[in-house]
Amino acid sequence: MSAIEPLCRLMGVNPNVLTKEENILLEIEIFSRICEELKEIFRDQHRKYFQLMKFTTEKENTMIEAKFIRSIIQDILSTNEYSLEGIALYTNTHQDVIQEAYIGQNLNPSAILLRKLIELHRSVRQELYLQITKKIAAKYLAVP
Repeated sequence: MSAIEPLCRLMGVNPNVLTKEENILLEIEIFSRICEELKEIFRDQHRKYFQLMKFTTEKENTMIEAKFIRSIIQDILSTNEYSLEGIALYTNTHQDVIQEAYIGQNLNPSAILLRKLIELHRSVRQELYLQITKKIAAKYLAVP
């Protein structure tokens, strides 16, 4: 089963009837929506700090974007299911690359690494992703 099939089922879309190109576009759209929902979750986690610092929405967005990978890695680590070394093994990435992303030295890792990190994050935070996919599906179903 592909990673997007559960969300497709929630939305009433059968990916088996779509062309390869349509499935790729659908996967890109869903991935993008998941990233946006994660960013909003991270925004909520830092809301008090943003208010205290009197950040504009633009400044908040810049900060969230810059720390997005780091926030995902931190959340994976917070479950105590993986260490940085374990994350590196799972993503098939050198540990130094994971370390650099974690400490903020690499703010623009590859799309493949981001995808693998989100895949791992999804496996350790299944309930969170269930909520996210339900929210995305509800938005799609509400669109006329």
